[in-house]
Amino acid sequence: MSKLFLLAFVLSCVVQVHNVVSADYGDALSKSLLFFEAQRSRLLPSDQRVQWRGNSGIRDGRSVNVNLVGGYYDAGDNVKFGLPMAYSVTMLAWSVVEFGNNLKARNEYWNALKAVKWGTDYLMKAHSDPDVLYGEVGDGASDHACWQRPEDMTTPRDAYRIDDQHPGSDIAGETAAALAAASIAFSSSNASYSFQLIRHAKQLFDFANRHQGVYQNSIPVAGQFYSSSGYQDELLWAAAWLQRATNNQRYADFINQSSNTGGTRGMFSWDDKYVGAQLLVAKGILERRFPESGNMGQMKNSAEQFICNCIQKGNGNFQKTKGGLLWFLPWSNLQYVNSASFIMSAYADYLSKARATLRCAGGAVGPNDLISFARSQVDYILGNNPKRLSYMVGFGSNYPKRVHHRGASIVSIKKDRTRVGCQDGFNNWYNRNADNPNVLTGAIVGGPDQSDQYTDARNNYQQAEPSTANNAPLVGVLARLSA
Repeated sequence: MSKLFLLAFVLSCVVQVHNVVSADYGDALSKSLLFFEAQRSRLLPSDQRVQWRGNSGIRDGRSVNVNLVGGYYDAGDNVKFGLPMAYSVTMLAWSVVEFGNNLKARNEYWNALKAVKWGTDYLMKAHSDPDVLYGEVGDGASDHACWQRPEDMTTPRDAYRIDDQHPGSDIAGETAAALAAASIAFSSSNASYSFQLIRHAKQLFDFANRHQGVYQNSIPVAGQFYSSSGYQDELLWAAAWLQRATNNQRYADFINQSSNTGGTRGMFSWDDKYVGAQLLVAKGILERRFPESGNMGQMKNSAEQFICNCIQKGNGNFQKTKGGLLWFLPWSNLQYVNSASFIMSAYADYLSKARATLRCAGGAVGPNDLISFARSQVDYILGNNPKRLSYMVGFGSNYPKRVHHRGASIVSIKKDRTRVGCQDGFNNWYNRNADNPNVLTGAIVGGPDQSDQYTDARNNYQQAEPSTANNAPLVGVLARLSA
């Protein structure tokens, strides 16, 4: 009897642990969106929930007589980098478009839309003329030489742009994709705003296509931190979103006539959008809106091969750590894990609606298989890993306490208004042997190394720095898993 009782007790504990993990996806979803409020720039609204933050960047754009107030700081610094910001907005909007009902069920739909709009309001300001786009505010080099909370910034707030003489098809294309995706997200709740978004998106796509080039040649200071590997992927990505938003054949024609559809990629990221464009095309084929031939057929096949490699059933499977985490790059690996998990989650639903399965080299894969694998990655991030550490700040009791983030690591301006100077921040806060005074709730840090190890140290920016590009894809995955 005692053995039976012990067995029943163990089984009960297993079930309880499983249920706790499952139930926590909703809490993780709420926290993942909260992080974006900590990254806000400009006057903060009355409904601001991250109370340790204050107003910042309220004069951005004055040097060029353009209102560039708003948007998001990209990571642990105080610079507004346009390329990763636009990608983050695209992924947030895609989360709303694909998983809107899930967000509504968790009462996070309007918070998600607010997160999108905070970004798109800024991106439309940055697109001040049809062939002009401001791609950065602030300078990474001077910003990184200081450690200040955003409310105290003394570093230059220069604004950098692309135009018809100084092109940047990658950043213009990504911004077009963000605004087109957002136009779909807002189509049912704010038709006039949706119209504004699509108007800007069309202009930006035409600008990107007419004046081709990588943006770091026009904005060299951006290239030191977010150098683009090319722009053909962003043009395809923007065309795919504009086709979905407008149903205009010209965008489908652009895709069909492209000389490069990417092939099977090694990741999906702020720099490489091919997988995203391929997945949108694959969705169109499954819905019988696109033919499964030519460029479009190739793109569907490439997207599916990427997914097969993720779930370890392809011809070129991605590496995994011993703890089970997909492994792409040493620097901020979780960003790529989250984006891959989004791709799997979205395609699972596409397959389910089409009553289709995915055929990999290692066998047939159904929608449930994809969701199960995405869940395994999220569970790892939330604490089911060898370190028993949640890589989402503020989730559970064991999470990174010394995140590489200026605002979180310095006492809130609401508690101490004494100005923190450029070097004072390093001396008094960055090098301080203590946990951050502010909890950066919901932030996803860079994550563990290939051996599943993580060092919680403020100077460990390779592992300990969060970013909007880390969080944005995870919002959709968490929405899907919380259903």
